[in-house]
Amino acid sequence: MHPEATRRRGAALEAALLEAAWAELVERGYGALTLEGVAQRAGTSRPVIARRWAGKAELVSAAAVHVLWQERMEVPDTGSLREDTITLLREANEKRVDATALLTAHLGDYFRETGTNPAEFRDAAIGGRTTSVDVIVDRAVARGEVDPELLTPRRRTLAFDLFRHEVLMRLGRVPDEVIVEIVDDLYLPALGLRPPRAREA
Repeated sequence: MHPEATRRRGAALEAALLEAAWAELVERGYGALTLEGVAQRAGTSRPVIARRWAGKAELVSAAAVHVLWQERMEVPDTGSLREDTITLLREANEKRVDATALLTAHLGDYFRETGTNPAEFRDAAIGGRTTSVDVIVDRAVARGEVDPELLTPRRRTLAFDLFRHEVLMRLGRVPDEVIVEIVDDLYLPALGLRPPRAREA
């Protein structure tokens, strides 16, 4: 066993393994990633990985979730659903786009192997946690800004679903004017709100 494995335990060792798996995924892609390569990068041995994850798919899934939750974003609280949404999308544009693009580019073989899809992967990553979207929308309801009867699941996440689509189509950052257009022309009207441009007109 590599000497590094004898010095790390518990959460520290697990984090090192997950970060090594992510680095291997980015560098090699899912198809070429091996547990031996992850172990070598992490300075440990394959049995150490096997004791924690059943196989490559489970390790890669855990690594992606680890990286995404490491980069959790601050939930804005501007007092306005419009400003909260634009602020959150801009932060996602800075912090999450590269990871989203990498996952899209490198996980095709993972989805084929596991018979899953990106939506299922996202649901598993969230794992029942309260999302930033839920927080800002629920605040808007509590302020009386949004009618809860209009909040179907699709409408609740519409701005973020459209943003994610733009990221996947571009495999990169979304222009700021597109973010504003998504919010003002599509999201707010779907929730019965008039964007500033409409009010001014």
